[in-house]
Amino acid sequence: MSTIDLEKFAKYSKPGPRYTSYPTALEFSEAFEYDAYIRALESGTEKLSIYVHLPFCRSACYFCGCNVVFTSKEEKLSRYVEYLKREIDILAKHLDTSREVIQFHFGGGTPTYYQAFELDEIIRYIKQHFPNWSKEAEVSCEIDPRFFNEAHIKVLTAHGFNRISFGVQDLDERVQQEIHRIQPFEITKAAVDLARKYGITSINTDLIYGLPYQSLESFARTLEGVAELDPDRVAVFNYAHVPWLMRTMRKFDETTLPAPEEKLNILRYTIDFFQKHGYKMVGMDHFAKPDDELFGAIAKGELHRNFQGYTTKGGANLIGIGLTSIGEGARYYAQNTKDMKRYEAAIDAGRLPYERGVALSEDDLLRKTVIMELMANFSVNIPRIEKQFGIDFQHYFADALEALQEFVDAGLVTIDAQKIEANATGAMLIRNIAMPFDAYMKKYEGSKKSFSKTV
Repeated sequence: MSTIDLEKFAKYSKPGPRYTSYPTALEFSEAFEYDAYIRALESGTEKLSIYVHLPFCRSACYFCGCNVVFTSKEEKLSRYVEYLKREIDILAKHLDTSREVIQFHFGGGTPTYYQAFELDEIIRYIKQHFPNWSKEAEVSCEIDPRFFNEAHIKVLTAHGFNRISFGVQDLDERVQQEIHRIQPFEITKAAVDLARKYGITSINTDLIYGLPYQSLESFARTLEGVAELDPDRVAVFNYAHVPWLMRTMRKFDETTLPAPEEKLNILRYTIDFFQKHGYKMVGMDHFAKPDDELFGAIAKGELHRNFQGYTTKGGANLIGIGLTSIGEGARYYAQNTKDMKRYEAAIDAGRLPYERGVALSEDDLLRKTVIMELMANFSVNIPRIEKQFGIDFQHYFADALEALQEFVDAGLVTIDAQKIEANATGAMLIRNIAMPFDAYMKKYEGSKKSFSKTV
């Protein structure tokens, strides 16, 4: 990593998708109608991945791009639980709930802002309706260490949770003050220690680089603190500054955000740091210890990326439950409404709170396969794509291959008849490398308010 030409890299800083989906959420619309979504649910046969969104937080973290509801009123949290149950009842009418559950995830918001007995109530209700859980299921929860206690971990472990992701973001006090998230290291360490005490076998910590007042020096100190926590996985996300979408981000003085060159310095140092501490890079923003199951999937070219991050549980039908949740089937994406009143009104009417989505064309499915393979494995197996879709890759993607030539010339990508592959340096620009395969990007050329910066 020390040989990276930062000036060369800085020129690649431009708006681009993160590719948690393809087509991206900007293509979701009401054109994919409710009845079509219901038919897709009813015809599904894949194994299940269930995501439950618990959107409540006590107060805003200004960097956050999630859809959250700020409240201190317990009755709002309790009311939402009852509507979740009713949404699950409706779902159960439209899909085969005996299908095997291989992944489950609580996301937020702050899931553990709920009391432990309420989490227990939600999990029990889901298991009553979806009883067939794989013994190898990945069962996980996002946790804010500031809202986490022994009662929470007892409930989670009793229900088979085996993976926890702790939000850390940054350990520097000045950065924490600016992003409105004061979280002393001692609180985070106590939360991690508690999870380990109760036998959680995979602990992840989330970091963000690119936040106000961050510097290479300050982030290096954060990394030292994270190393002391000794997590099994670490996610290091590039801060997505989208103030036109998220009002809280408008509170930042943009002159305090690190420049692209500084962000690349931070990323380069971070990669070196974790490699020296025994971790290996996974995808574009994750690190894991070498014995992690993710690396077996990488070796086989079978690592997958979805809305829950990098996973070995590919090919499942993702069912999104709760406010603003996104579901994914073999040929569709579907998103629930972001508005609580509309959410409740739909359920009161006996309908799922679906609002918008997209049905994938054959071209969408092909491009999704190529892009997700790049995002997960930094490479594309060309013969496999040609066989799966019955195409001549070089002919079909002639324009994309031409656009990739600048990355080839820069020594970041190699292309031959068998594969496209980004090297370790090119992997830092994998979003840029995936973008030529995106048929929708031309619509957004010149737009500065569509996506966050890639660097």
